[in-house]
Amino acid sequence: MSCNTFGRLFRFTTFGESHGPAIGCVVDGCPPRIPLTETDIQPWLDRRRPGQSKFTTQRQEPDQVRILSGVFEGMTTGHPIALMIENVDQRSKDYGEIKDRFRPGHADLTYWLKYGIRDYRGGGRASARETALRVAAGAIARKVLGETVTIRGALVQMGPWTIDRAQWDWSAVDDNPFFCPDRQAAQAWEGHLMEVRKRGSSVGAVIEVVAEGVPPGLGEPVYGKLDAELASAMMGINAVKAVEIGAGFAAAALSGEENADSFRMDTGADGQRRVVFGSNNAGGILGGISTGQPIVVRFAVKPTSSILAPVPAVDLHGNEVEVSTRGRHDPCVGIRAVPVGEAMMACVLADQMLRRRAQTPDVPDSPILPRP
Repeated sequence: MSCNTFGRLFRFTTFGESHGPAIGCVVDGCPPRIPLTETDIQPWLDRRRPGQSKFTTQRQEPDQVRILSGVFEGMTTGHPIALMIENVDQRSKDYGEIKDRFRPGHADLTYWLKYGIRDYRGGGRASARETALRVAAGAIARKVLGETVTIRGALVQMGPWTIDRAQWDWSAVDDNPFFCPDRQAAQAWEGHLMEVRKRGSSVGAVIEVVAEGVPPGLGEPVYGKLDAELASAMMGINAVKAVEIGAGFAAAALSGEENADSFRMDTGADGQRRVVFGSNNAGGILGGISTGQPIVVRFAVKPTSSILAPVPAVDLHGNEVEVSTRGRHDPCVGIRAVPVGEAMMACVLADQMLRRRAQTPDVPDSPILPRP
Protein backbone atom coordinates (compact mmCIF):
# COMPACT_ATOMS: atom_id res chain seq x y z
CA MET A 1 0.00 0.00 0.00
CA SER A 2 1.43 3.36 -1.06
CA CYS A 3 0.31 6.95 -0.44
CA ASN A 4 0.44 6.92 3.36
CA THR A 5 2.22 10.31 3.42
CA PHE A 6 0.55 13.72 3.34
CA GLY A 7 2.18 17.11 2.63
CA ARG A 8 5.34 18.44 0.98
CA LEU A 9 7.64 20.38 3.33
CA PHE A 10 5.56 19.74 6.44
CA ARG A 11 4.48 16.14 5.95
CA PHE A 12 3.44 13.14 7.97
CA THR A 13 3.29 9.41 7.36
CA THR A 14 0.84 7.23 9.30
CA PHE A 15 0.94 3.51 10.05
CA GLY A 16 -1.09 0.92 11.95
CA GLU A 17 -4.54 -0.63 11.86
CA SER A 18 -7.71 -0.24 13.90
CA HIS A 19 -7.24 -3.54 15.76
CA GLY A 20 -3.45 -3.78 15.69
CA PRO A 21 -1.28 -3.24 18.78
CA ALA A 22 -0.73 0.45 18.04
CA ILE A 23 -1.05 3.24 15.50
CA GLY A 24 1.55 5.89 14.83
CA CYS A 25 2.92 8.56 12.56
CA VAL A 26 6.16 10.26 11.65
CA VAL A 27 6.05 14.03 11.16
CA ASP A 28 8.84 15.34 8.96
CA GLY A 29 9.79 18.90 8.05
CA CYS A 30 8.97 20.49 11.40
CA PRO A 31 11.39 23.40 12.02
CA PRO A 32 13.74 23.15 15.00
CA ARG A 33 13.51 24.98 18.34
CA ILE A 34 9.73 24.87 18.64
CA PRO A 35 8.56 24.00 22.17
CA LEU A 36 6.76 20.65 22.06
CA THR A 37 5.72 18.00 24.57
CA GLU A 38 2.99 15.38 24.76
CA THR A 39 0.83 17.89 26.65
CA ASP A 40 0.74 20.09 23.53
CA ILE A 41 -0.76 17.22 21.53
CA GLN A 42 -2.99 15.40 24.03
CA PRO A 43 -5.79 18.02 24.40
CA TRP A 44 -6.48 17.86 20.66
CA LEU A 45 -6.58 14.06 20.74
CA ASP A 46 -8.95 14.19 23.69
CA ARG A 47 -11.47 16.16 21.60
CA ARG A 48 -11.54 13.36 18.99
CA ARG A 49 -11.29 10.47 21.47
CA PRO A 50 -14.10 7.84 21.30
CA GLY A 51 -16.40 6.93 24.15
CA GLN A 52 -16.91 10.45 25.52
CA SER A 53 -20.69 10.51 25.12
CA LYS A 54 -23.60 8.23 24.32
CA PHE A 55 -23.62 9.69 20.81
CA THR A 56 -20.29 8.21 19.73
CA THR A 57 -18.73 4.75 19.64
CA GLN A 58 -18.27 3.28 23.12
CA ARG A 59 -14.82 1.92 22.30
CA GLN A 60 -12.73 3.11 25.27
CA GLU A 61 -9.42 4.32 23.90
CA PRO A 62 -7.41 6.80 26.00
CA ASP A 63 -5.46 7.80 22.88
CA GLN A 64 -2.43 8.54 25.01
CA VAL A 65 0.30 9.83 22.72
CA ARG A 66 4.03 9.19 23.13
CA ILE A 67 6.77 11.17 21.42
CA LEU A 68 9.52 8.75 20.43
CA SER A 69 11.92 11.03 18.54
CA GLY A 70 12.52 14.51 17.17
CA VAL A 71 12.22 16.33 20.50
CA PHE A 72 15.02 17.07 22.97
CA GLU A 73 14.54 18.84 26.30
CA GLY A 74 11.09 20.00 25.24
CA MET A 75 12.18 21.46 21.90
CA THR A 76 11.91 20.14 18.35
CA THR A 77 15.28 19.29 16.84
CA GLY A 78 14.33 19.46 13.17
CA HIS A 79 14.54 15.67 12.96
CA PRO A 80 11.55 13.42 12.21
CA ILE A 81 9.05 13.40 15.07
CA ALA A 82 7.73 9.88 15.71
CA LEU A 83 4.43 9.54 17.60
CA MET A 84 2.73 6.39 18.86
CA ILE A 85 -0.72 5.66 20.30
CA GLU A 86 -1.44 2.20 21.69
CA ASN A 87 -4.73 0.44 20.94
CA VAL A 88 -6.06 -0.88 24.24
CA ASP A 89 -9.76 -1.69 23.72
CA GLN A 90 -10.00 -3.81 20.57
CA ARG A 91 -12.85 -6.33 20.33
CA SER A 92 -11.94 -8.16 17.15
CA LYS A 93 -14.43 -10.96 17.85
CA ASP A 94 -17.23 -8.50 17.03
CA TYR A 95 -16.20 -8.81 13.37
CA GLY A 96 -16.05 -12.59 13.17
CA GLU A 97 -19.47 -12.85 11.52
CA ILE A 98 -18.51 -10.55 8.64
CA LYS A 99 -14.96 -11.71 7.92
CA ASP A 100 -16.11 -13.30 4.65
CA ARG A 101 -18.72 -10.64 3.84
CA PHE A 102 -18.38 -7.25 2.21
CA ARG A 103 -20.17 -4.43 3.99
CA PRO A 104 -21.94 -2.05 1.59
CA GLY A 105 -20.66 1.49 1.82
CA HIS A 106 -17.37 0.34 3.36
CA ALA A 107 -13.92 -0.21 1.84
CA ASP A 108 -14.14 -4.00 2.27
CA LEU A 109 -14.85 -4.77 -1.37
CA THR A 110 -12.38 -2.34 -2.94
CA TYR A 111 -9.54 -3.35 -0.61
CA TRP A 112 -10.17 -6.99 -1.54
CA LEU A 113 -10.30 -6.25 -5.27
CA LYS A 114 -7.11 -4.17 -5.14
CA TYR A 115 -4.91 -6.15 -2.72
CA GLY A 116 -6.46 -9.64 -2.60
CA ILE A 117 -6.39 -9.43 1.19
CA ARG A 118 -8.06 -7.27 3.83
CA ASP A 119 -8.09 -6.78 7.57
CA TYR A 120 -11.76 -7.26 8.43
CA ARG A 121 -11.24 -6.27 12.10
CA GLY A 122 -12.76 -2.82 12.15
CA GLY A 123 -11.67 -2.11 8.61
CA GLY A 124 -7.93 -2.05 9.24
CA ARG A 125 -6.38 1.00 7.56
CA ALA A 126 -9.80 2.09 6.30
CA SER A 127 -11.00 2.65 9.86
CA ALA A 128 -11.55 6.15 11.21
CA ARG A 129 -9.18 5.07 14.00
CA GLU A 130 -6.38 6.27 11.73
CA THR A 131 -7.62 9.86 12.00
CA ALA A 132 -6.25 10.12 15.54
CA LEU A 133 -2.83 10.38 13.92
CA ARG A 134 -3.95 13.25 11.72
CA VAL A 135 -5.10 15.08 14.82
CA ALA A 136 -1.71 14.47 16.45
CA ALA A 137 0.11 15.77 13.37
CA GLY A 138 -2.27 18.72 13.30
CA ALA A 139 -1.32 19.62 16.86
CA ILE A 140 2.30 19.96 15.74
CA ALA A 141 1.20 21.95 12.68
CA ARG A 142 -0.56 24.41 15.00
CA LYS A 143 2.74 24.95 16.80
CA VAL A 144 4.40 25.70 13.46
CA LEU A 145 1.67 28.20 12.58
CA GLY A 146 1.97 30.00 15.90
CA GLU A 147 -0.63 31.71 18.02
CA THR A 148 -1.65 34.29 15.40
CA VAL A 149 -3.54 31.65 13.39
CA THR A 150 -6.76 30.31 14.93
CA ILE A 151 -8.45 27.21 13.52
CA ARG A 152 -11.92 26.24 14.69
CA GLY A 153 -14.46 23.71 13.47
CA ALA A 154 -18.17 23.15 14.05
CA LEU A 155 -20.90 20.73 13.05
CA VAL A 156 -23.43 22.79 11.06
CA GLN A 157 -25.73 20.01 9.86
CA MET A 158 -26.64 16.55 11.13
CA GLY A 159 -28.66 14.48 8.70
CA PRO A 160 -31.39 16.84 7.41
CA TRP A 161 -31.23 19.07 10.50
CA THR A 162 -29.29 22.33 10.10
CA ILE A 163 -28.24 25.07 12.50
CA ASP A 164 -29.63 28.61 12.56
CA ARG A 165 -26.62 30.69 11.53
CA ALA A 166 -28.10 33.70 13.30
CA GLN A 167 -27.56 31.73 16.54
CA TRP A 168 -23.88 30.92 15.80
CA ASP A 169 -21.85 31.06 19.02
CA TRP A 170 -18.30 29.67 19.01
CA SER A 171 -18.39 29.36 22.80
CA ALA A 172 -21.21 26.81 22.45
CA VAL A 173 -19.07 24.37 20.43
CA ASP A 174 -17.37 22.84 23.46
CA ASP A 175 -20.52 22.87 25.59
CA ASN A 176 -22.34 20.05 23.76
CA PRO A 177 -21.36 16.59 22.45
CA PHE A 178 -21.82 17.61 18.79
CA PHE A 179 -19.39 20.55 18.43
CA CYS A 180 -22.51 22.52 17.46
CA PRO A 181 -22.38 26.36 17.49
CA ASP A 182 -26.18 26.64 17.89
CA ARG A 183 -27.27 25.68 21.41
CA GLN A 184 -30.92 25.15 20.48
CA ALA A 185 -30.03 22.95 17.53
CA ALA A 186 -27.73 20.87 19.74
CA GLN A 187 -30.59 20.16 22.13
CA ALA A 188 -32.85 19.06 19.30
CA TRP A 189 -30.14 16.85 17.81
CA GLU A 190 -29.94 14.77 20.99
CA GLY A 191 -33.44 13.40 20.42
CA HIS A 192 -32.91 12.96 16.69
CA LEU A 193 -29.71 10.97 17.12
CA MET A 194 -31.07 8.78 19.88
CA GLU A 195 -33.92 7.77 17.58
CA VAL A 196 -31.46 7.00 14.77
CA ARG A 197 -29.38 4.86 17.12
CA LYS A 198 -32.40 2.92 18.34
CA ARG A 199 -33.20 2.02 14.74
CA GLY A 200 -29.69 0.63 14.31
CA SER A 201 -29.07 3.22 11.61
CA SER A 202 -26.83 6.27 11.12
CA VAL A 203 -26.83 9.80 9.69
CA GLY A 204 -24.35 12.04 7.91
CA ALA A 205 -23.16 15.53 8.75
CA VAL A 206 -21.65 18.74 7.42
CA ILE A 207 -18.63 20.26 9.16
CA GLU A 208 -17.38 23.81 8.74
CA VAL A 209 -13.76 24.70 9.51
CA VAL A 210 -12.63 28.34 9.74
CA ALA A 211 -9.01 29.54 9.90
CA GLU A 212 -8.51 33.14 11.01
CA GLY A 213 -5.31 35.16 11.13
CA VAL A 214 -3.96 33.42 8.03
CA PRO A 215 -1.56 35.80 6.24
CA PRO A 216 -2.03 36.61 2.58
CA GLY A 217 0.18 34.92 0.03
CA LEU A 218 -0.16 31.25 0.93
CA GLY A 219 -0.73 28.98 -2.04
CA GLU A 220 1.11 28.14 -5.24
CA PRO A 221 -0.69 28.42 -8.55
CA VAL A 222 -1.26 26.70 -10.87
CA TYR A 223 -1.09 23.18 -9.42
CA GLY A 224 -0.41 23.97 -5.78
CA LYS A 225 -3.46 26.14 -5.14
CA LEU A 226 -4.35 26.52 -1.49
CA ASP A 227 -8.02 25.72 -2.06
CA ALA A 228 -7.14 22.65 -4.14
CA GLU A 229 -4.86 21.31 -1.41
CA LEU A 230 -7.46 22.00 1.27
CA ALA A 231 -10.09 20.19 -0.78
CA SER A 232 -7.75 17.23 -1.20
CA ALA A 233 -6.99 17.20 2.52
CA MET A 234 -10.65 17.17 3.51
CA MET A 235 -11.63 14.61 0.85
CA GLY A 236 -8.94 12.31 2.27
CA ILE A 237 -10.77 12.11 5.61
CA ASN A 238 -12.75 8.89 6.07
CA ALA A 239 -16.36 9.03 4.81
CA VAL A 240 -16.08 12.53 3.31
CA LYS A 241 -17.99 12.80 0.01
CA ALA A 242 -18.01 16.54 -0.79
CA VAL A 243 -16.03 19.70 -0.07
CA GLU A 244 -16.76 23.37 -0.70
CA ILE A 245 -14.77 26.58 -0.15
CA GLY A 246 -16.47 29.83 0.86
CA ALA A 247 -19.90 30.11 -0.74
CA GLY A 248 -19.21 26.80 -2.47
CA PHE A 249 -22.12 25.35 -4.43
CA ALA A 250 -24.29 28.31 -3.43
CA ALA A 251 -22.09 30.56 -5.59
CA ALA A 252 -23.64 28.98 -8.69
CA ALA A 253 -26.96 30.66 -7.83
CA LEU A 254 -25.44 34.14 -7.32
CA SER A 255 -25.04 36.90 -9.86
CA GLY A 256 -21.60 38.26 -10.66
CA GLU A 257 -22.25 41.33 -8.54
CA GLU A 258 -23.47 39.27 -5.59
CA ASN A 259 -20.57 36.85 -5.72
CA ALA A 260 -17.83 39.47 -6.12
CA ASP A 261 -16.03 40.22 -2.85
CA SER A 262 -15.68 43.98 -3.42
CA PHE A 263 -12.59 45.89 -2.26
CA ARG A 264 -12.23 49.21 -0.46
CA MET A 265 -9.56 50.92 1.60
CA ASP A 266 -9.89 51.45 5.35
CA THR A 267 -7.66 52.70 8.14
CA GLY A 268 -7.05 50.20 10.92
CA ALA A 269 -6.54 50.80 14.64
CA ASP A 270 -2.78 50.96 14.01
CA GLY A 271 -3.24 53.85 11.60
CA GLN A 272 -2.33 51.82 8.50
CA ARG A 273 -4.56 51.79 5.44
CA ARG A 274 -5.40 48.33 4.15
CA VAL A 275 -7.66 46.55 1.71
CA VAL A 276 -11.02 45.61 3.23
CA PHE A 277 -13.36 43.08 1.63
CA GLY A 278 -17.10 43.61 1.33
CA SER A 279 -17.84 39.87 1.70
CA ASN A 280 -16.07 36.51 1.71
CA ASN A 281 -17.75 34.34 -0.89
CA ALA A 282 -14.29 33.25 -2.02
CA GLY A 283 -13.61 31.71 1.40
CA GLY A 284 -10.37 33.66 1.86
CA ILE A 285 -8.71 32.38 -1.33
CA LEU A 286 -8.37 34.02 -4.75
CA GLY A 287 -6.45 32.43 -7.62
CA GLY A 288 -5.37 29.68 -5.25
CA ILE A 289 -3.69 32.21 -2.91
CA SER A 290 -4.85 33.32 0.53
CA THR A 291 -6.19 36.89 0.76
CA GLY A 292 -5.81 37.42 4.51
CA GLN A 293 -9.53 36.88 5.07
CA PRO A 294 -10.81 33.93 7.11
CA ILE A 295 -10.46 30.67 5.19
CA VAL A 296 -13.78 28.82 5.23
CA VAL A 297 -14.08 25.14 4.26
CA ARG A 298 -17.09 22.84 4.58
CA PHE A 299 -17.19 19.11 4.01
CA ALA A 300 -19.95 16.52 3.99
CA VAL A 301 -19.59 13.19 5.80
CA LYS A 302 -21.77 10.28 4.74
CA PRO A 303 -23.73 8.16 7.26
CA THR A 304 -21.63 5.60 9.10
CA SER A 305 -21.40 2.46 6.94
CA SER A 306 -21.22 0.03 9.89
CA ILE A 307 -24.82 -0.25 11.11
CA LEU A 308 -26.96 -2.80 12.96
CA ALA A 309 -29.80 -2.62 10.45
CA PRO A 310 -29.42 -5.51 7.95
CA VAL A 311 -28.55 -4.58 4.36
CA PRO A 312 -28.15 -6.77 1.24
CA ALA A 313 -24.55 -7.72 0.44
CA VAL A 314 -22.36 -10.46 -1.04
CA ASP A 315 -19.64 -12.68 0.40
CA LEU A 316 -16.25 -13.94 -0.80
CA HIS A 317 -17.89 -16.88 -2.55
CA GLY A 318 -20.35 -14.81 -4.58
CA ASN A 319 -23.36 -15.61 -2.42
CA GLU A 320 -26.00 -12.97 -1.81
CA VAL A 321 -26.26 -12.39 1.94
CA GLU A 322 -27.33 -9.82 4.49
CA VAL A 323 -24.88 -7.88 6.64
CA SER A 324 -25.59 -6.50 10.08
CA THR A 325 -22.47 -5.01 11.64
CA ARG A 326 -22.28 -5.60 15.36
CA GLY A 327 -19.80 -3.88 17.63
CA ARG A 328 -19.35 -0.29 18.73
CA HIS A 329 -19.91 2.35 16.07
CA ASP A 330 -20.73 6.03 15.75
CA PRO A 331 -24.35 6.72 14.75
CA CYS A 332 -22.95 9.93 13.26
CA VAL A 333 -19.25 9.63 12.46
CA GLY A 334 -19.29 13.29 11.42
CA ILE A 335 -19.23 14.36 15.08
CA ARG A 336 -15.66 13.23 15.65
CA ALA A 337 -14.67 14.47 12.19
CA VAL A 338 -14.72 18.06 13.49
CA PRO A 339 -11.27 17.92 15.18
CA VAL A 340 -9.98 15.91 12.22
CA GLY A 341 -11.01 18.65 9.80
CA GLU A 342 -9.31 21.24 12.01
CA ALA A 343 -6.13 19.16 12.00
CA MET A 344 -6.05 18.79 8.23
CA MET A 345 -6.56 22.54 7.84
CA ALA A 346 -3.60 23.11 10.18
CA CYS A 347 -1.37 20.68 8.29
CA VAL A 348 -2.10 22.27 4.90
CA LEU A 349 -1.54 25.80 6.22
CA ALA A 350 1.71 24.85 7.99
CA ASP A 351 2.98 23.20 4.81
CA GLN A 352 2.03 26.19 2.69
CA MET A 353 3.56 28.64 5.15
CA LEU A 354 6.91 26.85 5.08
CA ARG A 355 6.80 26.71 1.29
CA ARG A 356 6.00 30.45 1.19
CA ARG A 357 9.03 31.26 3.31
CA ALA A 358 11.26 29.10 1.15
CA GLN A 359 10.04 30.39 -2.21
CA THR A 360 9.69 34.17 -1.75
CA PRO A 361 11.53 35.24 1.41
CA ASP A 362 12.76 38.56 -0.01
CA VAL A 363 9.58 40.03 -1.51
CA PRO A 364 8.99 43.36 0.27
CA ASP A 365 5.89 44.00 2.36
CA SER A 366 2.86 45.29 0.48
CA PRO A 367 1.71 48.80 1.46
CA ILE A 368 -1.88 47.54 1.63
CA LEU A 369 -1.51 43.97 2.93
CA PRO A 370 1.27 42.77 5.25
CA ARG A 371 3.23 39.68 4.32
CA PRO A 372 3.58 36.66 6.64
